[in-house]
Amino acid sequence: MTVPLRIRPLAAQDAPALLAITAPVVRAGETYALPPDMSEAAMCAYWRAADKESVVAEADGRVLGLAYVRANQPGGGAHVANAGFMVAAEAQGRGIARALAAHVLDRARARGFAAMQFNFVVATNTRAVRLWQSLGFVEIGRVPEGFRHPREGLVDVLILHRRL
Repeated sequence: MTVPLRIRPLAAQDAPALLAITAPVVRAGETYALPPDMSEAAMCAYWRAADKESVVAEADGRVLGLAYVRANQPGGGAHVANAGFMVAAEAQGRGIARALAAHVLDRARARGFAAMQFNFVVATNTRAVRLWQSLGFVEIGRVPEGFRHPREGLVDVLILHRRL
């Protein structure tokens, strides 16, 4: 029997789970352009920022992933959404990111966004790239050697986009 996945707003009491997911990703420095020495308080503030609508995916009372949606830019760019996602290492490959993506795309549409753009997808993050492409995102730009990967050296950064 499969435990149903529930997606709900990020709450203050989710801080320990948020940190358990976020800290290893940030410390590894392989997929997010956040400083590897970022404090736990800053990680919580990043996900709880006023410009973000953040959610968690949980099953059986355990938070397995996080996502947010926000305007990509203020003013003239506010009609294009941006989003971020992280999934707990032990939950990867179980469809958590896909479920979060579907939720975030629905929320973006409901909020009136015309499109969604990912500004900084590390090219070596092939799992994420495959997921976004399977959901209709296309590469609209590439920043050559735009990310300093801790093992791969300088790698490209992709800009992905899709209309909503």
